[in-house]
Amino acid sequence: MLLALLMQATAPAVAPPPVVPTTPPMRRGQQIEWQVLPPMPYREPPQLTEAMTQFVAAEVASGRCRPHASRGTRHRIQADVAVLVTPEGGARVTIPRAIACPTVEQYAAGLVLGFARNNLSTRSSVSQWFRATLTFEWTA
Repeated sequence: MLLALLMQATAPAVAPPPVVPTTPPMRRGQQIEWQVLPPMPYREPPQLTEAMTQFVAAEVASGRCRPHASRGTRHRIQADVAVLVTPEGGARVTIPRAIACPTVEQYAAGLVLGFARNNLSTRSSVSQWFRATLTFEWTA
């Protein structure tokens, strides 16, 4: 018993785990302040494939979404995603920006998770929010 008390008294103190912010930068009305989020610190910028863009184009063609910009037969949709990056450099949470196209919003959030895997250059002692922007462009 005495040995256990002595061991407990001499045991090194363990630091509490760091506090992880659970919400992205917000302002009144609970909207994310997209313009203040720094861009995702990718080591290699993500490359959208033809298949990824075709999925978005099909959502527009089906009438479920509208392109953000159109010039003749050229169309474009931009999807922003807020990403919580952990001190270990992993993406923990994604929140897509509403663009009146839920399927593309969720698709972009999933793509960003994949693009972030083993591809972030930032290491920090605390979790931090970033903004990832994906721009899908195609000719109809």
